[in-house]
Amino acid sequence: MSAQLIIIIVYFILTVVIGVLSGRKTKSAAAFTGVSLSTMAIVCASTGEWLGGTATTGVSEYGFLYGLSGWWYTIANGIGVLVLGLFFAKLFRSLETGTVPGIIEKFFGVHARTVSCIILTIVMLAVGLSQMIAAGKLGESLLGIPFWISAIVFAVIFIVYTLAGGMNAVASTNVMHLFVMYAGVIIAVLVVVSRVGGFSEFSSSVRELKAAGNGGSFWNMFSIGGTKVSSWIIASLLGACTAQAGLQPVLSAKNAKQARKACIITAFVAAPFGFFTAFLGMASRVMFEKDPTFLSQIERTAEGIKIAGKSALPELMMNNSVMHPIVGGLVLAAILAAVLSTVSPIILASGTMVTRDVYQRVLHPEASDEKVLKMGRITTAISGVICCVGAIFLWKASAVLELVYAAYSLRGALFIVVLFGIYWKKASGKGAIWAMILTAVVAVAWVGFKLATGSYPIVIGSFAITETYAAVVVAAVCTLVFSLVFRPSEIEISERERTKAEVRKAMETA
Repeated sequence: MSAQLIIIIVYFILTVVIGVLSGRKTKSAAAFTGVSLSTMAIVCASTGEWLGGTATTGVSEYGFLYGLSGWWYTIANGIGVLVLGLFFAKLFRSLETGTVPGIIEKFFGVHARTVSCIILTIVMLAVGLSQMIAAGKLGESLLGIPFWISAIVFAVIFIVYTLAGGMNAVASTNVMHLFVMYAGVIIAVLVVVSRVGGFSEFSSSVRELKAAGNGGSFWNMFSIGGTKVSSWIIASLLGACTAQAGLQPVLSAKNAKQARKACIITAFVAAPFGFFTAFLGMASRVMFEKDPTFLSQIERTAEGIKIAGKSALPELMMNNSVMHPIVGGLVLAAILAAVLSTVSPIILASGTMVTRDVYQRVLHPEASDEKVLKMGRITTAISGVICCVGAIFLWKASAVLELVYAAYSLRGALFIVVLFGIYWKKASGKGAIWAMILTAVVAVAWVGFKLATGSYPIVIGSFAITETYAAVVVAAVCTLVFSLVFRPSEIEISERERTKAEVRKAMETA
């Protein structure tokens, strides 16, 4: 057994042990979903939403193909969380609700809460499924076992420790995950630069590379394309304010002031990470250009270089001639940590929304705390199973990643609806419901059209109207139009104004 695999196995064991031990603090439904968390716990639990498999193997693949501009992925996430912290964290925490649908109810009523819960739960599960696919593929390439076995092993691990401790388990394990992630990639960068003869030699090698597609410089922060960069930023700006997995720890803060502080810290923790993973992707490309046998799962095509899976970073870490086995194992553990730190809060967030926004709010408002806690664990477990089973059946489907992008766009577009509720007196609950439904239809249809034809429905010159732009426009237009068609009642307006007055008072005293 290699040193890398030993380190990974030990890391798995530590994760489960820490998660299970944290379960001692989880004796109520509120504790399971999160309550009165410390600032460190909020930062670590929330960061898991932003630094998952895409921030590691995904950004390293962008680094391999486009250079440093792949870093924009985590920069965009950092910008989104910073905006959340500066402008909305205190407001959301002052609403005294633990879910995004709960926030929506404050402005649009209980029916809008139910609809948004269904949409956001599907979004969360889609994202969780994609993370499970990344984990399963990584396990398959490292352990040499079938994908489905790898996916089940990962699923059992994160379901067990999440059920044991809920938000306490997510926060406790994510402290370790975050430390390992940063330590691993920083050490790997230093080792790689040393192996190629120092930064000057590395920089010289990078200057000879050309980005896929446009042939731009690997040091150019826009070689990945302005459309991709702007789409990431818009999706992150809006999505950070409606991402249940990232917001749930924030809504569990002791007060509004702490919620804002934790968001700002999270933004500066998340943003730099992509620099290191994009850098490692660039290093893999340098190694590949020097020795084409360096990567096994790769082929050249007329369009450039095609990777069979996100293998650039894992293979770099497994190459003992480049990376010391212990260092490689540490970085591989960091990749797995990123996946675990994302999947665990995602299934917890999905279970929390279904439990609080449907079971407790609509179906059984009289349910005891014991029953709510039990239902929270059941729905969280079911969410994990859905992600695992979905990954096993869909891991070869090329449409999965595109549908996940649609899910991200849809999540962000829902914040447009929330903004109308906050700032427009005439916004109505029925208008919001129809806007959310039509936005979901358009986001999925937009991606479906691209999958079927190879291009987006609307392209202006070289600029494509992606699903992010389409979803945002539809959300805004539909909320406006349908609110004018289905005008809010005087009772609805007065309830919303009363909520705003109570929130302003709470924010002033926070």
